[in-house]
Amino acid sequence: MPSSWTQNLYHAVFSTKLRSSWIDAELQERLYPFVGGVLKDLRCVPIAINGMEDHLHFLARFPADLAPADMLRHVKKRSSEWIHESIGLREFAWQQGYGGFTVSSSACDEVAAYIRNQKEHHRKFGSLDEFKELLRRHGVEFRAEFLE
Repeated sequence: MPSSWTQNLYHAVFSTKLRSSWIDAELQERLYPFVGGVLKDLRCVPIAINGMEDHLHFLARFPADLAPADMLRHVKKRSSEWIHESIGLREFAWQQGYGGFTVSSSACDEVAAYIRNQKEHHRKFGSLDEFKELLRRHGVEFRAEFLE
C-alpha cells in the first residue's frame, strides 16, 4: 500500500504594517487562539504561538499537501479580517511578506520555548534586530533596506 510519511515543522514570523504596535495584551489574548484555530482549519497542529505588539511568531506542524506560502496567506488574511470585523481595528494590517523557517524535530522544543519566551527575549533585542538575526541564523540572504 503506497503511503507518504512526513514531518513538516514550520516557524513563521511576520509583523504589523510599518511595525506598528497594534497587538496589545488584550488583543494578544484573543488573537493567538484565533490564529491557532486558523491553523487547525488548515489541518495544521499549532505548537507555539506568541509575539509582541508589532509581530507574531508561530510554530506548527503542517500537512504535506499544504504549501507554507498558502498557510501564511490564510493565517494573515483571516486574522486581519477578524481583527477588522470582530475587534474593530479597521486600520490594522500585516506587513507584506514573512519569515519562514523549517524546523527539525530535534529542535522543535527549543524553537517552541523561544516563541513562548518572546517577552523575555525582547528585553534584550528589538523586533527588527531579532528578525535580522533569525535570517542570518538560517542562512537567508537579505537586503536590510527591504526590512524596514
